[in-house]
Amino acid sequence: MATRQVVDGALLVDFPEVSTPEANRLAVAVREHLMVRAVSGFLDAIPGARTLLILFDPLVVAAEDLEQSLPNLSGVSALRQTRAFRIPARYGGELGPDLAALAGERRLSTREVINAHVGAEYRVAFLGFAPGFPYLIGLPEVLHAARLLSPRPRVPAGSIGIGGEYTGVYPSVSPGGWNLIGRAAVNLFDPNADSPSLLAPGDTVRFEEVSETDFSKLSAEARPRPRSSPKTPPAFRVLRPGLYTSVQGPPRLGLSGFGVPTGGAMDLDALLRANALLENPLLAPGLEITLAGPELEVLQGCRLCLAGAPTEAELDGSALALEEPRDAAAGQRLRIGPVSQGVRSYLAITGGFADRGLPGEATQRIQKGDQLYVAERLDQLRPAVRLKSLYSTLPLVLRALPGPQERLFTERGLDAFFSSEYRVSIQSDRRGIRLEGSSVELVGGSDIPPEGTAPGSVQVPGNALPIILGPDRPVTGGYAKVATVIGADLGKLAQARPGERIRFEKVTIEQALAARLE
Repeated sequence: MATRQVVDGALLVDFPEVSTPEANRLAVAVREHLMVRAVSGFLDAIPGARTLLILFDPLVVAAEDLEQSLPNLSGVSALRQTRAFRIPARYGGELGPDLAALAGERRLSTREVINAHVGAEYRVAFLGFAPGFPYLIGLPEVLHAARLLSPRPRVPAGSIGIGGEYTGVYPSVSPGGWNLIGRAAVNLFDPNADSPSLLAPGDTVRFEEVSETDFSKLSAEARPRPRSSPKTPPAFRVLRPGLYTSVQGPPRLGLSGFGVPTGGAMDLDALLRANALLENPLLAPGLEITLAGPELEVLQGCRLCLAGAPTEAELDGSALALEEPRDAAAGQRLRIGPVSQGVRSYLAITGGFADRGLPGEATQRIQKGDQLYVAERLDQLRPAVRLKSLYSTLPLVLRALPGPQERLFTERGLDAFFSSEYRVSIQSDRRGIRLEGSSVELVGGSDIPPEGTAPGSVQVPGNALPIILGPDRPVTGGYAKVATVIGADLGKLAQARPGERIRFEKVTIEQALAARLE
Protein backbone atom coordinates (compact mmCIF):
# COMPACT_ATOMS: atom_id res chain seq x y z
CA MET A 1 0.00 0.00 0.00
CA ALA A 2 1.33 3.44 -0.98
CA THR A 3 -0.06 6.83 0.05
CA ARG A 4 0.32 10.33 -1.34
CA GLN A 5 -1.11 13.67 -0.21
CA VAL A 6 -2.81 14.97 -3.34
CA VAL A 7 -3.47 18.31 -1.64
CA ASP A 8 -4.18 19.61 1.86
CA GLY A 9 -7.24 17.55 2.79
CA ALA A 10 -6.91 14.66 0.32
CA LEU A 11 -4.89 11.44 0.65
CA LEU A 12 -4.62 8.99 -2.25
CA VAL A 13 -4.09 5.34 -1.28
CA ASP A 14 -2.74 3.04 -4.00
CA PHE A 15 -2.32 -0.74 -4.04
CA PRO A 16 0.45 -1.15 -6.64
CA GLU A 17 1.52 -4.75 -6.01
CA VAL A 18 -1.81 -6.49 -6.63
CA SER A 19 -4.12 -7.02 -9.59
CA THR A 20 -6.78 -4.45 -10.47
CA PRO A 21 -9.69 -6.57 -9.12
CA GLU A 22 -7.81 -7.13 -5.83
CA ALA A 23 -6.83 -3.44 -5.59
CA ASN A 24 -10.47 -2.49 -6.06
CA ARG A 25 -11.57 -4.99 -3.41
CA LEU A 26 -9.06 -3.55 -0.95
CA ALA A 27 -10.13 0.03 -1.72
CA VAL A 28 -13.77 -0.84 -1.06
CA ALA A 29 -12.96 -2.74 2.15
CA VAL A 30 -10.72 0.05 3.53
CA ARG A 31 -13.46 2.61 2.80
CA GLU A 32 -16.00 0.56 4.75
CA HIS A 33 -13.64 0.33 7.74
CA LEU A 34 -13.03 4.09 7.65
CA MET A 35 -16.76 4.87 7.45
CA VAL A 36 -17.46 2.69 10.50
CA ARG A 37 -14.35 3.44 12.56
CA ALA A 38 -13.43 6.89 11.32
CA VAL A 39 -11.00 9.05 13.23
CA SER A 40 -11.91 12.64 14.05
CA GLY A 41 -11.43 14.84 10.98
CA PHE A 42 -12.20 12.10 8.44
CA LEU A 43 -14.77 13.35 5.92
CA ASP A 44 -15.23 10.80 3.14
CA ALA A 45 -13.55 8.14 1.01
CA ILE A 46 -13.99 7.37 -2.68
CA PRO A 47 -12.96 3.98 -4.09
CA GLY A 48 -11.75 3.78 -7.69
CA ALA A 49 -10.50 1.07 -10.00
CA ARG A 50 -7.15 0.74 -8.17
CA THR A 51 -7.13 3.51 -5.55
CA LEU A 52 -8.95 5.01 -2.58
CA LEU A 53 -9.16 8.81 -2.23
CA ILE A 54 -9.62 9.90 1.39
CA LEU A 55 -10.95 13.40 2.13
CA PHE A 56 -10.21 14.87 5.56
CA ASP A 57 -9.90 18.13 7.49
CA PRO A 58 -6.17 18.83 7.88
CA LEU A 59 -6.88 21.29 10.70
CA VAL A 60 -8.34 18.42 12.76
CA VAL A 61 -6.19 15.43 11.81
CA ALA A 62 -2.74 15.20 10.24
CA ALA A 63 -2.30 13.06 7.14
CA GLU A 64 0.31 10.98 9.00
CA ASP A 65 -2.16 10.18 11.79
CA LEU A 66 -4.81 9.27 9.23
CA GLU A 67 -2.37 6.88 7.55
CA GLN A 68 -1.75 5.21 10.93
CA SER A 69 -5.49 4.57 11.28
CA LEU A 70 -5.70 2.56 8.04
CA PRO A 71 -6.39 -1.13 8.65
CA ASN A 72 -3.82 -3.88 8.09
CA LEU A 73 -4.37 -5.13 4.54
CA SER A 74 -3.49 -8.72 5.38
CA GLY A 75 -6.78 -9.22 7.17
CA VAL A 76 -9.04 -6.55 5.74
CA SER A 77 -12.36 -7.71 4.31
CA ALA A 78 -15.70 -6.23 3.42
CA LEU A 79 -17.97 -5.52 6.39
CA ARG A 80 -21.29 -5.46 4.53
CA GLN A 81 -23.27 -8.34 3.09
CA THR A 82 -23.20 -8.28 -0.70
CA ARG A 83 -26.39 -8.77 -2.70
CA ALA A 84 -27.35 -10.17 -6.12
CA PHE A 85 -29.53 -8.23 -8.57
CA ARG A 86 -31.26 -9.03 -11.85
CA ILE A 87 -31.91 -5.95 -13.97
CA PRO A 88 -34.58 -6.12 -16.74
CA ALA A 89 -33.38 -4.69 -20.04
CA ARG A 90 -34.09 -4.13 -23.73
CA TYR A 91 -31.37 -3.87 -26.38
CA GLY A 92 -30.82 -2.15 -29.72
CA GLY A 93 -32.91 0.27 -31.77
CA GLU A 94 -33.45 3.72 -30.31
CA LEU A 95 -32.65 2.32 -26.85
CA GLY A 96 -29.17 1.15 -27.93
CA PRO A 97 -27.96 3.33 -30.82
CA ASP A 98 -24.38 1.98 -30.74
CA LEU A 99 -25.25 -1.72 -30.67
CA ALA A 100 -25.15 -2.30 -34.44
CA ALA A 101 -21.83 -0.49 -34.90
CA LEU A 102 -20.27 -2.39 -31.99
CA ALA A 103 -21.46 -5.70 -33.45
CA GLY A 104 -20.09 -4.79 -36.90
CA GLU A 105 -16.66 -3.93 -35.47
CA ARG A 106 -16.54 -7.32 -33.72
CA ARG A 107 -17.89 -9.18 -36.78
CA LEU A 108 -20.76 -10.41 -34.65
CA SER A 109 -24.51 -10.23 -35.09
CA THR A 110 -26.43 -7.92 -32.79
CA ARG A 111 -28.00 -11.04 -31.26
CA GLU A 112 -24.54 -12.43 -30.42
CA VAL A 113 -23.60 -9.15 -28.70
CA ILE A 114 -26.85 -9.15 -26.70
CA ASN A 115 -26.36 -12.79 -25.68
CA ALA A 116 -22.80 -12.09 -24.56
CA HIS A 117 -23.87 -9.09 -22.48
CA VAL A 118 -26.82 -10.91 -20.92
CA GLY A 119 -24.83 -14.09 -20.32
CA ALA A 120 -22.18 -12.54 -18.09
CA GLU A 121 -22.27 -11.98 -14.34
CA TYR A 122 -20.96 -8.60 -13.24
CA ARG A 123 -19.64 -7.19 -9.99
CA VAL A 124 -19.99 -3.58 -8.87
CA ALA A 125 -16.41 -2.32 -8.62
CA PHE A 126 -17.30 1.19 -7.45
CA LEU A 127 -19.83 3.99 -7.98
CA GLY A 128 -18.89 7.26 -9.62
CA PHE A 129 -19.23 9.67 -12.55
CA ALA A 130 -22.86 10.32 -11.54
CA PRO A 131 -24.89 9.51 -8.40
CA GLY A 132 -25.57 5.77 -8.36
CA PHE A 133 -23.62 5.08 -11.58
CA PRO A 134 -22.13 1.55 -11.22
CA TYR A 135 -18.84 0.59 -12.82
CA LEU A 136 -19.47 -3.10 -13.51
CA ILE A 137 -16.59 -5.51 -14.12
CA GLY A 138 -16.97 -8.90 -15.79
CA LEU A 139 -17.72 -7.65 -19.31
CA PRO A 140 -16.69 -10.30 -21.88
CA GLU A 141 -13.47 -9.20 -23.56
CA VAL A 142 -15.06 -9.35 -27.00
CA LEU A 143 -17.35 -6.46 -25.92
CA HIS A 144 -14.60 -4.16 -24.61
CA ALA A 145 -14.89 -0.87 -26.51
CA ALA A 146 -13.17 2.51 -26.38
CA ARG A 147 -15.24 5.47 -25.25
CA LEU A 148 -16.73 7.70 -27.95
CA LEU A 149 -14.41 10.38 -29.34
CA SER A 150 -17.12 13.00 -28.80
CA PRO A 151 -19.36 12.43 -25.75
CA ARG A 152 -23.10 12.81 -26.19
CA PRO A 153 -24.50 15.93 -24.49
CA ARG A 154 -27.55 13.97 -23.31
CA VAL A 155 -27.81 10.29 -22.45
CA PRO A 156 -31.29 9.07 -21.35
CA ALA A 157 -31.71 7.66 -17.85
CA GLY A 158 -31.43 3.87 -17.75
CA SER A 159 -29.10 3.66 -20.76
CA ILE A 160 -26.79 0.63 -20.70
CA GLY A 161 -23.29 1.62 -21.78
CA ILE A 162 -19.89 0.11 -22.42
CA GLY A 163 -16.71 2.07 -21.72
CA GLY A 164 -13.42 0.20 -22.02
CA GLU A 165 -13.59 -2.93 -19.87
CA TYR A 166 -16.63 -1.69 -17.91
CA THR A 167 -20.34 -1.77 -18.49
CA GLY A 168 -22.81 0.32 -16.53
CA VAL A 169 -26.22 1.97 -16.39
CA TYR A 170 -26.81 5.73 -16.42
CA PRO A 171 -29.06 6.47 -13.39
CA SER A 172 -30.25 9.84 -14.70
CA VAL A 173 -30.12 12.04 -17.77
CA SER A 174 -26.54 13.26 -18.19
CA PRO A 175 -23.76 13.75 -20.73
CA GLY A 176 -21.85 10.57 -21.50
CA GLY A 177 -19.20 9.05 -23.74
CA TRP A 178 -19.92 5.33 -23.42
CA ASN A 179 -21.28 3.10 -26.20
CA LEU A 180 -25.03 2.72 -25.66
CA ILE A 181 -26.37 -0.77 -26.38
CA GLY A 182 -29.72 -0.84 -24.56
CA ARG A 183 -31.91 0.45 -21.74
CA ALA A 184 -32.57 -0.90 -18.22
CA ALA A 185 -35.86 -0.67 -16.32
CA VAL A 186 -34.43 0.22 -12.92
CA ASN A 187 -34.19 3.17 -10.55
CA LEU A 188 -30.56 3.11 -9.45
CA PHE A 189 -30.64 6.22 -7.28
CA ASP A 190 -33.33 7.45 -4.87
CA PRO A 191 -32.25 10.60 -2.99
CA ASN A 192 -35.17 10.12 -0.56
CA ALA A 193 -33.79 6.78 0.69
CA ASP A 194 -31.44 6.32 3.66
CA SER A 195 -29.09 4.45 1.34
CA PRO A 196 -29.72 6.35 -1.91
CA SER A 197 -27.91 4.00 -4.30
CA LEU A 198 -29.58 0.69 -5.18
CA LEU A 199 -26.22 -0.95 -5.86
CA ALA A 200 -23.09 -0.95 -3.73
CA PRO A 201 -19.52 -2.11 -4.38
CA GLY A 202 -19.28 -5.89 -4.22
CA ASP A 203 -22.87 -6.54 -5.31
CA THR A 204 -23.38 -8.83 -8.32
CA VAL A 205 -25.55 -7.98 -11.31
CA ARG A 206 -27.07 -9.88 -14.19
CA PHE A 207 -29.07 -8.32 -17.03
CA GLU A 208 -32.26 -10.05 -18.11
CA GLU A 209 -33.78 -9.35 -21.53
CA VAL A 210 -37.56 -8.88 -21.24
CA SER A 211 -40.42 -8.29 -23.65
CA GLU A 212 -41.35 -4.82 -24.80
CA THR A 213 -44.62 -4.99 -22.83
CA ASP A 214 -42.90 -6.05 -19.62
CA PHE A 215 -40.20 -3.43 -20.14
CA SER A 216 -42.75 -0.61 -20.44
CA LYS A 217 -44.52 -1.76 -17.28
CA LEU A 218 -41.29 -2.17 -15.29
CA SER A 219 -39.96 1.20 -16.49
CA ALA A 220 -43.11 2.92 -15.21
CA GLU A 221 -42.75 1.20 -11.83
CA ALA A 222 -39.08 2.27 -11.60
CA ARG A 223 -39.74 5.99 -11.99
CA PRO A 224 -38.49 8.03 -8.99
CA ARG A 225 -41.01 9.04 -6.33
CA PRO A 226 -42.18 12.66 -6.46
CA ARG A 227 -40.67 14.98 -3.88
CA SER A 228 -42.89 16.45 -1.17
CA SER A 229 -43.41 20.23 -1.08
CA PRO A 230 -41.91 22.34 1.74
CA LYS A 231 -44.18 22.84 4.75
CA THR A 232 -43.07 26.42 5.33
CA PRO A 233 -44.73 29.44 3.68
CA PRO A 234 -43.04 30.84 0.53
CA ALA A 235 -40.72 33.81 1.03
CA PHE A 236 -40.30 34.92 -2.61
CA ARG A 237 -41.82 34.50 -6.06
CA VAL A 238 -39.42 34.49 -9.00
CA LEU A 239 -40.34 37.20 -11.51
CA ARG A 240 -37.11 36.90 -13.49
CA PRO A 241 -34.59 34.11 -12.81
CA GLY A 242 -31.33 35.75 -13.86
CA LEU A 243 -28.62 33.90 -15.74
CA TYR A 244 -28.01 31.00 -13.35
CA THR A 245 -29.38 31.25 -9.82
CA SER A 246 -29.68 28.28 -7.46
CA VAL A 247 -30.04 27.52 -3.75
CA GLN A 248 -26.68 26.42 -2.33
CA GLY A 249 -25.56 25.57 1.19
CA PRO A 250 -22.64 23.64 2.67
CA PRO A 251 -20.96 20.72 0.88
CA ARG A 252 -22.60 17.33 1.44
CA LEU A 253 -20.06 14.93 2.89
CA GLY A 254 -20.12 11.17 3.37
CA LEU A 255 -22.00 10.33 0.15
CA SER A 256 -19.13 10.21 -2.35
CA GLY A 257 -19.13 6.43 -2.16
CA PHE A 258 -22.59 6.55 -3.76
CA GLY A 259 -21.27 8.75 -6.58
CA VAL A 260 -22.74 11.94 -5.06
CA PRO A 261 -20.60 15.09 -5.53
CA THR A 262 -20.11 17.34 -2.52
CA GLY A 263 -21.81 20.32 -4.21
CA GLY A 264 -22.52 23.39 -2.10
CA ALA A 265 -21.71 27.06 -2.51
CA MET A 266 -18.67 27.66 -4.72
CA ASP A 267 -17.63 30.72 -2.66
CA LEU A 268 -18.43 29.33 0.78
CA ASP A 269 -16.73 32.28 2.52
CA ALA A 270 -19.20 34.72 0.92
CA LEU A 271 -22.19 32.63 2.05
CA LEU A 272 -20.77 32.42 5.59
CA ARG A 273 -20.38 36.21 5.73
CA ALA A 274 -23.94 36.88 4.57
CA ASN A 275 -25.30 34.46 7.19
CA ALA A 276 -23.07 35.85 9.94
CA LEU A 277 -24.31 39.38 9.30
CA LEU A 278 -27.89 38.11 9.76
CA GLU A 279 -26.85 36.08 12.85
CA ASN A 280 -28.01 33.00 11.00
CA PRO A 281 -26.53 29.52 11.31
CA LEU A 282 -23.34 29.96 9.28
CA LEU A 283 -24.15 27.19 6.82
CA ALA A 284 -27.78 28.15 6.16
CA PRO A 285 -28.49 27.77 2.41
CA GLY A 286 -28.60 30.96 0.35
CA LEU A 287 -29.17 31.97 -3.26
CA GLU A 288 -26.03 31.61 -5.39
CA ILE A 289 -26.25 34.27 -8.12
CA THR A 290 -24.06 33.84 -11.21
CA LEU A 291 -23.08 36.89 -13.33
CA ALA A 292 -26.61 38.36 -13.49
CA GLY A 293 -29.17 38.06 -10.71
CA PRO A 294 -32.93 37.53 -10.45
CA GLU A 295 -35.89 39.76 -9.75
CA LEU A 296 -37.98 38.52 -6.83
CA GLU A 297 -41.30 39.50 -5.27
CA VAL A 298 -41.24 39.42 -1.47
CA LEU A 299 -44.16 37.28 -0.22
CA GLN A 300 -43.50 37.57 3.53
CA GLY A 301 -41.49 40.01 5.58
CA CYS A 302 -37.88 38.98 6.12
CA ARG A 303 -34.37 40.28 6.70
CA LEU A 304 -31.84 39.76 3.95
CA CYS A 305 -28.18 40.36 3.13
CA LEU A 306 -25.96 40.15 0.02
CA ALA A 307 -22.28 39.14 0.04
CA GLY A 308 -19.65 38.02 -2.46
CA ALA A 309 -19.01 39.65 -5.81
CA PRO A 310 -20.19 43.29 -6.10
CA THR A 311 -23.52 43.59 -7.91
CA GLU A 312 -26.16 46.18 -8.73
CA ALA A 313 -29.07 45.47 -6.38
CA GLU A 314 -32.10 47.40 -5.19
CA LEU A 315 -35.17 46.84 -3.02
CA ASP A 316 -38.18 48.72 -4.40
CA GLY A 317 -35.85 51.13 -6.18
CA SER A 318 -33.62 51.76 -3.14
CA ALA A 319 -30.00 50.64 -3.55
CA LEU A 320 -29.05 47.53 -1.58
CA ALA A 321 -25.42 47.68 -0.47
CA LEU A 322 -23.18 44.65 -0.18
CA GLU A 323 -22.92 43.17 3.33
CA GLU A 324 -25.51 45.53 4.83
CA PRO A 325 -28.57 43.64 6.19
CA ARG A 326 -31.94 45.10 5.16
CA ASP A 327 -35.55 44.45 6.18
CA ALA A 328 -37.91 43.58 3.32
CA ALA A 329 -41.71 43.76 3.50
CA ALA A 330 -44.31 41.67 1.69
CA GLY A 331 -45.10 43.13 -1.72
CA GLN A 332 -41.69 44.70 -2.28
CA ARG A 333 -39.52 43.77 -5.23
CA LEU A 334 -35.88 42.79 -4.97
CA ARG A 335 -33.86 43.25 -8.16
CA ILE A 336 -30.31 41.94 -8.41
CA GLY A 337 -28.59 43.03 -11.60
CA PRO A 338 -25.24 42.21 -13.25
CA VAL A 339 -22.19 41.28 -11.20
CA SER A 340 -19.56 43.99 -11.73
CA GLN A 341 -16.52 42.04 -10.47
CA GLY A 342 -15.97 38.33 -10.09
CA VAL A 343 -18.81 35.90 -10.87
CA ARG A 344 -20.95 34.94 -7.86
CA SER A 345 -22.93 36.80 -5.22
CA TYR A 346 -24.96 35.25 -2.39
CA LEU A 347 -28.31 36.29 -0.95
CA ALA A 348 -29.08 35.11 2.57
CA ILE A 349 -32.36 35.54 4.50
CA THR A 350 -33.14 35.07 8.19
CA GLY A 351 -33.73 31.35 8.72
CA GLY A 352 -32.11 30.38 5.42
CA PHE A 353 -33.66 29.10 2.20
CA ALA A 354 -35.17 25.65 1.89
CA ASP A 355 -32.82 23.51 -0.19
CA ARG A 356 -34.45 22.83 -3.57
CA GLY A 357 -32.38 19.72 -4.30
CA LEU A 358 -31.81 16.39 -2.61
CA PRO A 359 -28.40 14.68 -2.41
CA GLY A 360 -27.36 13.52 -5.85
CA GLU A 361 -29.86 15.59 -7.80
CA ALA A 362 -28.50 17.93 -10.45
CA THR A 363 -28.28 21.60 -9.46
CA GLN A 364 -31.69 23.18 -10.12
CA ARG A 365 -31.59 26.76 -11.32
CA ILE A 366 -34.63 28.80 -10.37
CA GLN A 367 -37.25 29.51 -13.06
CA LYS A 368 -39.82 32.23 -13.63
CA GLY A 369 -42.87 31.58 -11.46
CA ASP A 370 -41.02 29.44 -8.90
CA GLN A 371 -41.64 30.04 -5.21
CA LEU A 372 -38.68 30.05 -2.81
CA TYR A 373 -39.29 28.84 0.73
CA VAL A 374 -37.73 29.39 4.14
CA ALA A 375 -35.92 26.33 5.53
CA GLU A 376 -38.03 24.12 7.80
CA ARG A 377 -35.25 23.73 10.36
CA LEU A 378 -31.55 24.45 10.69
CA ASP A 379 -29.37 22.60 13.16
CA GLN A 380 -26.10 24.53 12.83
CA LEU A 381 -24.98 26.75 15.68
CA ARG A 382 -25.45 30.49 15.33
CA PRO A 383 -22.22 32.53 15.15
CA ALA A 384 -21.06 34.37 18.26
CA VAL A 385 -19.18 37.03 16.27
CA ARG A 386 -19.45 38.62 12.85
CA LEU A 387 -16.91 37.71 10.21
CA LYS A 388 -14.65 40.18 8.50
CA SER A 389 -15.18 40.48 4.74
CA LEU A 390 -12.47 38.68 2.77
CA TYR A 391 -13.76 39.49 -0.72
CA SER A 392 -11.37 40.97 -3.23
CA THR A 393 -10.97 40.78 -6.98
CA LEU A 394 -9.59 37.51 -8.29
CA PRO A 395 -5.79 37.23 -8.14
CA LEU A 396 -4.08 35.97 -11.28
CA VAL A 397 -2.31 33.20 -9.37
CA LEU A 398 -3.76 29.88 -8.19
CA ARG A 399 -1.44 27.85 -5.98
CA ALA A 400 -1.36 24.15 -6.81
CA LEU A 401 0.44 20.90 -6.04
CA PRO A 402 1.68 18.64 -8.86
CA GLY A 403 -0.99 16.07 -9.61
CA PRO A 404 -1.06 12.35 -8.81
CA GLN A 405 -0.39 11.48 -12.49
CA GLU A 406 2.44 13.95 -13.13
CA ARG A 407 4.53 11.05 -14.49
CA LEU A 408 2.10 10.84 -17.44
CA PHE A 409 3.01 14.36 -18.60
CA THR A 410 6.17 15.35 -20.43
CA GLU A 411 8.60 17.74 -18.79
CA ARG A 412 7.68 20.27 -21.46
CA GLY A 413 3.98 19.80 -20.64
CA LEU A 414 4.51 20.33 -16.90
CA ASP A 415 6.66 23.40 -17.54
CA ALA A 416 4.00 24.83 -19.86
CA PHE A 417 1.26 24.30 -17.27
CA PHE A 418 3.10 26.07 -14.45
CA SER A 419 4.49 28.90 -16.62
CA SER A 420 1.65 29.76 -19.01
CA GLU A 421 -1.33 32.08 -18.64
CA TYR A 422 -4.74 30.58 -19.33
CA ARG A 423 -8.12 32.12 -20.02
CA VAL A 424 -11.30 30.91 -18.34
CA SER A 425 -13.61 29.48 -21.00
CA ILE A 426 -17.21 30.60 -21.36
CA GLN A 427 -18.11 26.89 -21.18
CA SER A 428 -17.16 26.76 -17.48
CA ASP A 429 -19.77 25.87 -14.85
CA ARG A 430 -20.10 24.34 -11.38
CA ARG A 431 -18.81 20.99 -12.68
CA GLY A 432 -15.55 22.42 -13.94
CA ILE A 433 -13.62 25.55 -14.93
CA ARG A 434 -12.44 24.93 -18.50
CA LEU A 435 -9.24 26.70 -19.51
CA GLU A 436 -8.03 27.94 -22.90
CA GLY A 437 -4.36 28.40 -23.70
CA SER A 438 -1.23 26.26 -23.85
CA SER A 439 -1.80 22.54 -24.22
CA VAL A 440 -0.38 20.25 -21.54
CA GLU A 441 1.61 17.60 -23.37
CA LEU A 442 1.20 14.00 -22.24
CA VAL A 443 3.60 11.11 -22.67
CA GLY A 444 0.79 9.00 -24.13
CA GLY A 445 -3.00 9.10 -23.84
CA SER A 446 -4.89 10.89 -21.08
CA ASP A 447 -7.02 7.91 -19.95
CA ILE A 448 -6.28 6.36 -16.54
CA PRO A 449 -8.12 3.75 -14.46
CA PRO A 450 -11.00 5.75 -12.90
CA GLU A 451 -10.21 7.14 -9.45
CA GLY A 452 -11.70 9.61 -6.97
CA THR A 453 -11.40 13.32 -7.67
CA ALA A 454 -10.47 15.85 -4.99
CA PRO A 455 -11.89 19.40 -5.01
CA GLY A 456 -9.71 21.53 -7.27
CA SER A 457 -8.30 18.60 -9.27
CA VAL A 458 -6.96 19.78 -12.64
CA GLN A 459 -7.65 17.03 -15.15
CA VAL A 460 -6.39 17.01 -18.74
CA PRO A 461 -8.64 15.22 -21.27
CA GLY A 462 -7.69 14.17 -24.79
CA ASN A 463 -7.57 17.73 -26.15
CA ALA A 464 -4.71 18.48 -23.68
CA LEU A 465 -6.47 21.57 -22.24
CA PRO A 466 -6.87 21.60 -18.43
CA ILE A 467 -10.17 21.59 -16.53
CA ILE A 468 -10.33 22.55 -12.83
CA LEU A 469 -13.02 20.40 -11.21
CA GLY A 470 -15.66 22.23 -9.14
CA PRO A 471 -18.19 21.24 -6.45
CA ASP A 472 -20.56 19.47 -8.88
CA ARG A 473 -17.67 17.49 -10.41
CA PRO A 474 -17.89 13.78 -11.23
CA VAL A 475 -16.90 11.92 -8.07
CA THR A 476 -14.58 9.69 -10.09
CA GLY A 477 -12.69 10.53 -13.25
CA GLY A 478 -10.70 8.70 -15.90
CA TYR A 479 -8.45 11.53 -17.10
CA ALA A 480 -4.89 12.20 -15.91
CA LYS A 481 -4.62 15.04 -13.38
CA VAL A 482 -1.72 17.45 -13.77
CA ALA A 483 -2.24 19.38 -10.50
CA THR A 484 -4.59 20.10 -7.59
CA VAL A 485 -5.50 23.64 -6.48
CA ILE A 486 -4.86 24.08 -2.74
CA GLY A 487 -7.76 24.44 -0.31
CA ALA A 488 -7.04 28.10 0.49
CA ASP A 489 -7.50 29.07 -3.18
CA LEU A 490 -10.65 27.09 -4.04
CA GLY A 491 -12.90 30.06 -3.23
CA LYS A 492 -11.12 32.12 -5.88
CA LEU A 493 -12.40 29.73 -8.55
CA ALA A 494 -15.95 30.82 -7.75
CA GLN A 495 -15.12 34.36 -8.88
CA ALA A 496 -13.17 33.48 -12.06
CA ARG A 497 -15.02 35.22 -14.92
CA PRO A 498 -15.02 33.95 -18.52
CA GLY A 499 -12.00 35.50 -20.20
CA GLU A 500 -10.14 35.99 -16.89
CA ARG A 501 -6.40 35.34 -17.16
CA ILE A 502 -4.99 32.99 -14.55
CA ARG A 503 -1.78 31.06 -14.02
CA PHE A 504 -0.64 28.37 -11.60
CA GLU A 505 2.12 28.53 -9.01
CA LYS A 506 3.68 25.26 -7.88
CA VAL A 507 3.76 24.90 -4.06
CA THR A 508 4.50 22.18 -1.53
CA ILE A 509 2.11 20.42 0.82
CA GLU A 510 3.70 22.35 3.71
CA GLN A 511 2.92 25.65 1.96
CA ALA A 512 -0.65 24.48 1.27
CA LEU A 513 -1.22 23.68 4.95
CA ALA A 514 0.26 27.02 6.02
CA ALA A 515 -2.05 28.85 3.60
CA ARG A 516 -5.08 27.02 5.00
CA LEU A 517 -4.09 28.01 8.55
CA GLU A 518 -3.93 31.66 7.50
